[in-house]
Amino acid sequence: MFELIKNKSKNAKNDILSGITVALALVPEAVAFAFVAGIDPIIGLYGAFMVGLITAVIGGRPGMISGATGALAVVMVALVKEGNALLPNVEGAGVQYLFATLVVMGLLQMAAGVFKLGKFVRLIPHPVMLGFVNGLAIVIFLSQLGMFKVEGQWLAGNDLWVMFGLVLLTMGIMFGLPKITSKIPAGLVAIVTVSLVVVFGGIDTQTVLSFVQSNGGSGIEGGLPSFMIPQIPLTLDTLVFIFPYALILAAIGLIESLMTLTLIDEITDTRGSGNRECVAQGTANIVNGFFGGMGGCAMIGQSMINVNSGGRGRLSGIVAALMLLSFILFFSPYIEQVPIAALVGVMFMVVIGTFAWSSFRIIHKIPKADAFVLILVSAVTVFFDLAIAVVCGVIVSSLVFAWENATKIRARKTMREDGTKVYEIWGPLFFGSIQAFNSKFTPVEDPEQIEIDFIDSKVSDHSGVEAIRIIVNKYEALGKKVMLKHLSPDCKRVLNKANVKFDEIIISDIDDPRYYVMTEAVGIIEK
Repeated sequence: MFELIKNKSKNAKNDILSGITVALALVPEAVAFAFVAGIDPIIGLYGAFMVGLITAVIGGRPGMISGATGALAVVMVALVKEGNALLPNVEGAGVQYLFATLVVMGLLQMAAGVFKLGKFVRLIPHPVMLGFVNGLAIVIFLSQLGMFKVEGQWLAGNDLWVMFGLVLLTMGIMFGLPKITSKIPAGLVAIVTVSLVVVFGGIDTQTVLSFVQSNGGSGIEGGLPSFMIPQIPLTLDTLVFIFPYALILAAIGLIESLMTLTLIDEITDTRGSGNRECVAQGTANIVNGFFGGMGGCAMIGQSMINVNSGGRGRLSGIVAALMLLSFILFFSPYIEQVPIAALVGVMFMVVIGTFAWSSFRIIHKIPKADAFVLILVSAVTVFFDLAIAVVCGVIVSSLVFAWENATKIRARKTMREDGTKVYEIWGPLFFGSIQAFNSKFTPVEDPEQIEIDFIDSKVSDHSGVEAIRIIVNKYEALGKKVMLKHLSPDCKRVLNKANVKFDEIIISDIDDPRYYVMTEAVGIIEK
């Protein structure tokens, strides 16, 4: 096993040290998100451990870190509350419903991987990616501001200045150390240094222990997760209740994971497997459902810490997960003394490194539609959640693309000596350009012989095929003959399937283009 790890990791030292850094940053995040979801902090820690370990071992993106996330927590809190209301006489019923939902969520995510839906993340436009990165950076920053509160009250006076000072010290170490040496992760050095300053300096500030206690826990100490079957009624009503939550959680988890995967791909100049990551995320969440964890997905903040600290291989994620478990089992007294300010400083540096500052430079140079999408995705990520933001960005980008291409279709009209009128079509023929395509033809005024040449066009979808069929029928209704030229074999097949007469009016040529019409890709059955 050790030989396998050695062979798989190109940079074992950096992976190990980076994994330790990430593990320290995972603790307050898992506790905070468990609190948001309305569950015990140890459930959040168990979830971060199991999701992190499983995705590190079998996931599609080495170096990417997964754990309990806020995007899922805000959905889970409603699930837990409704679950408690369904079984008011059963203590912890909401948590049991959460565990059952995680199992269904995991099955949906695995199905997405099996059916190779992960590849569609490659279709996400770059402005959406920039908006996603900027929005998440802002969300991470805002989430860290909550660490400046104790029992719901903002820090003030000396406590606030101490917190600020320790955060700035952490950020200063992380900024300056890489200029001296890059052999050890700056984040780890910063956390250890600030912790020693607080402990030996007798500085009174919020620590991991006080943070956990203020969020309803007694500490981070616990045992190993144990197998259990969710204690809920196994009925159709139960499935009807949990399925919508499972679907939403699965979608949010996959979108955040695949977007993070794409971002890490760009940073490391490598390529992960989206489909494999879907299966890994699903497996991890199923295990969480049966072993009492919160579940989770990829975490952009911790993934950025890992990458910036030199973590590149699976070993970094494995070390992070195992260290998190060791904190729970053996080292909780020491980890509980780590000041929250050190972890906040690390996350602030992640925010600075994550935010695409180049957005300000290019915002006036890129098309207005792209600039609008960038700002829209950032804003929706902050005010709603990542899944809604990405869907909105993709929809707007798709509509803009469709509109722009809908206006590009052209028709050059010429007359031959034999009286045949030729329409040479240029541009894509799809649902958005049908109206413009139809407007190019004048069936009543045209001569008896018509030829439509698609050499510089591409019939992209079923709507385009239907437009050709309709225009041919219009000419034939007037007793005029139409010939179609330079259609792809697939387009010819679809037209012939709609009506066998098209075989007689299609001119086959050696230079016919070859492409597929979208009807085949999505499985539409032509009438």
